Amino acid sequence: MYADTETIRRILTSTGKTWAVVGLSNNEARAAYGVAAVLKRYGKRVVPVHPKAETVHGEQGYATLADIPFEVDVVDVFVNSSLAGPVADEAAEIGAKAVWFQLGVIDEQAYERTRAAGLDMVMDRCPAIEIPRLG
Repeated sequence: MYADTETIRRILTSTGKTWAVVGLSNNEARAAYGVAAVLKRYGKRVVPVHPKAETVHGEQGYATLADIPFEVDVVDVFVNSSLAGPVADEAAEIGAKAVWFQLGVIDEQAYERTRAAGLDMVMDRCPAIEIPRLG
């Protein structure tokens, strides 16, 4: 229901190349680190968003989405569900075209607000799993 094939394909192939990954740090044990590496391998620009604003995978990090000084196409969210809604709202505020909530990140109200704001959204899925399925 929150991840139809058409929307997944559109976000991964045509929405844009710049992905802000919220929750991405240099901690290689975290899922965000590995997923970001996969996105880069598939040609995406991965921008880390984390309070530490670390450089990850060679890309300068930012403390918040609002701090990013260029256009972001997709906001990929690796935070607890209780914190995800405000991130989705901020994605709409900065002009992102899509929001992607990772596996286990679920906020139905945020999904509805994000879709109502005109953004594509996928929830409770992982792009690193979905992108190889595109063929």
